[in-house]
Amino acid sequence: QVHLVESGGGLVQPGGSLRLTCVASGFTFNAYRMSWFRQAPGKEREWVASITSTETSTSYQTYYRDSLRGRFTISRDNRKYGTYLQMNNLQLEDTAVYFCKADRGAYIYWGQGTQVTVSA
Repeated sequence: QVHLVESGGGLVQPGGSLRLTCVASGFTFNAYRMSWFRQAPGKEREWVASITSTETSTSYQTYYRDSLRGRFTISRDNRKYGTYLQMNNLQLEDTAVYFCKADRGAYIYWGQGTQVTVSA
């Protein structure tokens, strides 16, 4: 059975940092592209960042939402079935539920999300 479990969210002051973790199980992790999305109250879910699979290569590519590039960093550890999102210099507008997503063609899996609240 497939599971994606996010953790690491919480309450942080503006300018602070958080590191989100997504632990996967039930599928061949290294074959899937991993992504982070977020959904703020009253808004649609939006893409944050992605990291390609390492199914055929040990190297991977990362992609970021333009407005977040330089503050957010996505990474993965295939041995731990983990995907991470390092978030620095957090701003009030980063407040949202952050979701982890795994996809490989028609196979798409989502986690339940972790709340990130940026508040003074």
